Amino acid sequence: MVNLGVLVSGSGSNLQAIIDNIEAGRLDAQIKIVISNVPGVYALERARTHAIPSMVISHKEYKKREDFDQKLLEVLKTHEVELVILAGFMRIVTPVLLRAFPMRVMNIHPALLPSFPGTHVWQTEVDYGVKFAGCTVHFVDEGPDTGPIIIQAVVPVYDDDTADTLNARILKQEHKIFSQAIQLYAEGRLKVQGRRVLAEGIPQAPDSFMINPPVTIFER
Repeated sequence: MVNLGVLVSGSGSNLQAIIDNIEAGRLDAQIKIVISNVPGVYALERARTHAIPSMVISHKEYKKREDFDQKLLEVLKTHEVELVILAGFMRIVTPVLLRAFPMRVMNIHPALLPSFPGTHVWQTEVDYGVKFAGCTVHFVDEGPDTGPIIIQAVVPVYDDDTADTLNARILKQEHKIFSQAIQLYAEGRLKVQGRRVLAEGIPQAPDSFMINPPVTIFER
């Protein structure tokens, strides 16, 4: 069982997926505190519905990012948090937090890192014409979306996709792999070696592939 602190800034659909997996017995974790930097977001209502402690710490009340993160750190420590989860947390995390939780801050990114870091990536992917997109759970380091990759999921990009339709397809996979990454951590299976995160005792994925658009002319 791992104690989680979940940081949010919006609706909290990934938070809900984590809650659902915990309540279904699929995830060996307990959410000790949900913290939002934005008041009134729906993620806070999700926490209240499930009787999970929650609070708002507004970044606007702090002149420096480091001061804001110091307050986050104090609250996380008070609630005995072991693993920090960034579930749609729209703030850059500073070394104040990262050095207190080394390789114990997880983030979900809606692209296949290291491609397409940053925000609002779905339109960029559609405009670029990629045939596959996806999402990545990674440990957070001091760079922008540069931390060691834990798990990824891939989805096809269709010719008629918009940013919204692609986002919806990716989000379904986010809800699966974020909890999977947390469960691997809870089981003590994750080992960081340089840039690589090894999942010990997990069988290799099947040696299969997807092609988009599908190949038909050369099939036998």
